[in-house]
Amino acid sequence: MKEDNQPIIEDVDLDILQILSRNGRESHHSIANELKKSPVTIKKHVEDLESKGIIKDYGIQIDYEKLGYGIIALIEITISKGKMLDVEKDISKNPQVFGVYDITGDYDALVFARFKDRKDLSSMVKTIHKNPNIERTNTHIVLNVIKEGTSFTELIEGEKRKE
Repeated sequence: MKEDNQPIIEDVDLDILQILSRNGRESHHSIANELKKSPVTIKKHVEDLESKGIIKDYGIQIDYEKLGYGIIALIEITISKGKMLDVEKDISKNPQVFGVYDITGDYDALVFARFKDRKDLSSMVKTIHKNPNIERTNTHIVLNVIKEGTSFTELIEGEKRKE
């Protein structure tokens, strides 16, 4: 580990992460061919990245709108002092919620959630307001998604341009 508690990452690790961020199902053999390394080396590096918690999971991207979840809401929440973590953990249990964040500014937390219709959104906001530790909320509805998700490759290339 480096002094700032960041794990030591080799260039080959970054290359592997870029490939897996494009396709998490890429085989060790395929990655090895692309990087001109042995599959055993790639397997060792992937296992190391997993053990360090850098690779957390392998997943898929789902088009939620095609499944009927066409409403994305951002809910800003002000929470009573000392109760923030309890409230956030409670809200995060809702399966419609896909993000809960501590934030700076006028509000304490930001919640991202998906809904099939306004009725479901209204129900969740009303449920949140039943919590005695909620002081106020401010809800935004996403009109259009311009970009969703991140590209590890673009992030790394941007960092390289800064150097």
